Amino acid sequence: MNHIDKIAALLPEYGLDAMLITSESGECYALGFHGEGLLLITRDGAQYSTDGRYIEAAQEQIEGAEVLRATPEKSHMDLAKEYIEARKLHNIGFESGTMTVDSHRRYTQELPGILTPAQELLDALRASKDGGELALMRRAQEITDEAFRAVLNFIRPGMTEREIAARLVYELMSRGGDKVSFDPIVAAGTNGSRPHAVPGDQVVDAGMFITMDFGCKVGGYCSDMTRTVALGQPTGEMEDVYNAVLDAQKAGINAARAGVTGREIDAAARHVLEEAGLGQYFSHSFGHSLGVDIHESPNASSKETRPMPVGAVISAEPGVYLPGRFGVRIEDVLILSETGCEDITRSPKNLIVL
Repeated sequence: MNHIDKIAALLPEYGLDAMLITSESGECYALGFHGEGLLLITRDGAQYSTDGRYIEAAQEQIEGAEVLRATPEKSHMDLAKEYIEARKLHNIGFESGTMTVDSHRRYTQELPGILTPAQELLDALRASKDGGELALMRRAQEITDEAFRAVLNFIRPGMTEREIAARLVYELMSRGGDKVSFDPIVAAGTNGSRPHAVPGDQVVDAGMFITMDFGCKVGGYCSDMTRTVALGQPTGEMEDVYNAVLDAQKAGINAARAGVTGREIDAAARHVLEEAGLGQYFSHSFGHSLGVDIHESPNASSKETRPMPVGAVISAEPGVYLPGRFGVRIEDVLILSETGCEDITRSPKNLIVL
């Protein structure tokens, strides 16, 4: 699966003769290939160069582009220059959201033509997932649900956050994940008030909440999920906070559909927590888009004024974080349509007590 034709079809709309793609995520989206190289897509063709580490795999897997081997004698830049000159390409778009200043300087100096910022072209395409992309994301989410079920049988008092995180990685990989979407978050007890806590030597014990945020990639596409579970009987306050977060998530999910803004989705969830007196402890957005990258756009945030497109895939992850005490986050993944959304996360959301 690749998206060369989709990118080529948009070039005239952006006034471009070609698109230069050099990032790992851009290459994965455009080619459906995981390597390192340089891709040029024109209105009627494409050229991809890579080195000896990836050339055999590239030649076997890539369709719709001429695959060339870069060598010390003929570099990626040499091959790209020849391609541009032979086709008299002038206006060349580039990934302005990922290319460094130093790389831009080098490409500008060594390649003929004019480099034009064109991140918006790729972002617009990547915001709406097609059937092939959704199939990979569904499978990644299935694996993530399976890993969660397995890790619930693993957790015992006396374990560390680090041990639980390692087990999550094992469960994801052993079930068919290609790699993790991101380093897992496992936060127990007071560490739960830190949304992006790093798993460490904190020992889990009775009376604690344990928040686990994790996911895997299948075919280059991410899953993402968070569950907060209780180890032993939680207090009444802990249960109240958990239920408030769950109600907020449900409200956001009910508001999520193509055509509404990210701000509206976020507001629906935020209102519930404000009514519960917990709004000040919800310190991030309701959700973010995901796909090839774990964080894409558009986002379900208070700053997002763009309407969500059909086929957008977003997380639904409100949270409450009480400093120095505990935290709760519940996260699912949604596929948006004109009439609503499909929640592809199947794990239960009622409070699980281990």
